[in-house]
Amino acid sequence: MRWKLGTAAYKRVPSRDAAMDPDLETPDPAAEKTPDGGGGGAGAGAGPSWRRSLPHVCVATVTSFLFGYHTGVVNEPLESISADLGFAGNTLAEGLVVSICLGGAFVGCLFSGSVADGIGRRRAFQLSTLPMIVGAALSALTNSLEGMLFGRLLVGAGMGLGPPVASLYITEVSPPSVRGMYGSFVQIATCLGILFSLLVGTPVKDIDRWWRVCFWVSAVPAVLQAIAMEFCVESPQWLYKCGRTNEAEMQFEKLLGPLHVKSAMAELSRSERGDDGESVKFSELFYGRHFNVIGHKFCVLFLINCVQKCGGAL
Repeated sequence: MRWKLGTAAYKRVPSRDAAMDPDLETPDPAAEKTPDGGGGGAGAGAGPSWRRSLPHVCVATVTSFLFGYHTGVVNEPLESISADLGFAGNTLAEGLVVSICLGGAFVGCLFSGSVADGIGRRRAFQLSTLPMIVGAALSALTNSLEGMLFGRLLVGAGMGLGPPVASLYITEVSPPSVRGMYGSFVQIATCLGILFSLLVGTPVKDIDRWWRVCFWVSAVPAVLQAIAMEFCVESPQWLYKCGRTNEAEMQFEKLLGPLHVKSAMAELSRSERGDDGESVKFSELFYGRHFNVIGHKFCVLFLINCVQKCGGAL
């Protein structure tokens, strides 16, 4: 690619001239001057600001925070729960109370992709909060082992649905310059959720039935996320795939600023054309050339994870 040196910013020539020399790029006069007439400098050619997308990313990571919270919420109060619900000393029941949410998460994650593509990222987040709110309420109000297990199972369904959508959403709304850093927020939020659940459970031995409060606490961030998602942007990639190009441009303007909309749409168009290759069905992972590439690796990793979870439950 040929560049004309001595300038701070560039723009592509009109398509009529680009047809003659598609790699030629010329300086952008508008970018060389600031509004006060001075030189644009490095700031004129800088990428989009990370500040516009940060609030949307933070709201999305709440679901990862809840994943961590529900993973550790029963660690401290398990003894009190088993005593109040009448299964003290039953190690099988205690193990189910701890691990059944992971079974629900397995079911939820199987549908996370289709749900996110079907109703959009924002609605998928709001849908994932519903079982976590209802499940937390059932766990907090129940007086039986069965009610506790059912509540934890519902919570697990939300745990499986939300975090995959969060990773997808963060990737799609983040500027390329900070996409990796924002992606790490998912893991950070999960660890913070585990830590917070342990802190909330600290008074359980001093306050009677405090374990019920531990479950009620988890409903608060879930409700807040469901409400906050109404004010967040929808994924421009999802809107573009649905043919809603104008709405995708509006979302990019909110996330990146008006100066970066055209370049973001051009990149999105190129990526979509690159995705128009051969489609692969999920069943093809278990036979043929696709199995030889990644199918057996998936099976090995799945079995290792199962053994890990079973060992932890025991």
